[in-house]
Amino acid sequence: MGAEAHAAPMSKARNLALDRARTFLTLVVLLHHAVIPYTYFGHTDPTSWIGFDIIVLATDSFFMAMFFFLSGLFTWPGIARKAPSVFLRDRLLRLGLPFAIAALTVIPLAYYAIALRQEPELTFAAFWWKTVTSGPWPSGPVWFVWVLLAFDLIASLLYRVSAHLVDPVNRVSLRGFEQPAAFWLLLVVVSLVAYIPALVYYGVNEWFEFGPFSVQASRVLLYFAYFFIGASVGAANFDHGILGAEGQLPNSRWQWVIVTLIPYCLMWGMIYIKREILGNPDPLPPWYDVFYGTFFVLFSASIMLAILAFFLHSKAPGPNLLDRMQADAYGMFLVHYPIALWIQYALYDYSLPAIVKAAVGFVLTVILSWGVTAGLRKIPGASHVL
Repeated sequence: MGAEAHAAPMSKARNLALDRARTFLTLVVLLHHAVIPYTYFGHTDPTSWIGFDIIVLATDSFFMAMFFFLSGLFTWPGIARKAPSVFLRDRLLRLGLPFAIAALTVIPLAYYAIALRQEPELTFAAFWWKTVTSGPWPSGPVWFVWVLLAFDLIASLLYRVSAHLVDPVNRVSLRGFEQPAAFWLLLVVVSLVAYIPALVYYGVNEWFEFGPFSVQASRVLLYFAYFFIGASVGAANFDHGILGAEGQLPNSRWQWVIVTLIPYCLMWGMIYIKREILGNPDPLPPWYDVFYGTFFVLFSASIMLAILAFFLHSKAPGPNLLDRMQADAYGMFLVHYPIALWIQYALYDYSLPAIVKAAVGFVLTVILSWGVTAGLRKIPGASHVL
């Protein structure tokens, strides 16, 4: 989720619409992890509900790419204002340190809840030692943090090559003030080039892994594309580009909802073909990956613009719940995973409907992760990291 999105340096007053969008996405991450045990995709509980499959297909298909886009928005001016050593120090403090701490504490604690289901006598000390010495050492959702750190460092190097590398995309963003479809088309074309070949080559399930450093092989270039496009949009003339509150994007928000629904339904059509006609083959034929990947890219680009359009259109002054949560949202992302998994562990043996389990899990995960983060941020110096 949105580490740098919450850490982004601001050259002027905070953008309320983007702050709310980032915090909303944080809640989407928590919802995703609260419902996934009760789906066909991640069926780890005796109960399930098809409505959660509808949610998870949507969330998994856009929210991380959108986080990288939002994280990139203030990257270019941030690099311009700081010496390379200062930029590196800040990124290591804001991203590298939380990742290291989470990889050693939060993530083992989360996966211990899963391990106990298979080995009830397993102690946490034994599980932790095995995790960090012989593995596997999954990173859970915090993989986002180290990948974002890597992207920030790559962006810093690219800036030293030429500060004008972002200009072509920024010009399309400016055109998008009046013609959002032009920016959407750029995002789709770049995403197709970055994603489809990797999806065909690696498939959807391959991950690059080295200890806790992991990232989905087919999506890493897609994520960098979103990050770099975000950096380009935020490089200059921010209020006069695709994200201008007075532009056409917020005015056409309901049109983007319709555009979003079309590839989403087509993805479900491809899932039906995979399961009922092809019989879930592994690996999938390349033609299937091309079609599904294309619909995936169209959906991801469209729903991102739709969500941003609604937040840009909203004139509510606040403070609302998202505003109150904004300062703690990064910390909530970092600490929520063990909370979510241990709640699911506690609910596993209860004969409750999937909707009830997921609702309880989501509400408690939000409340507890928010409370834990608020407490941690009171530690001297912690607010500079969380």
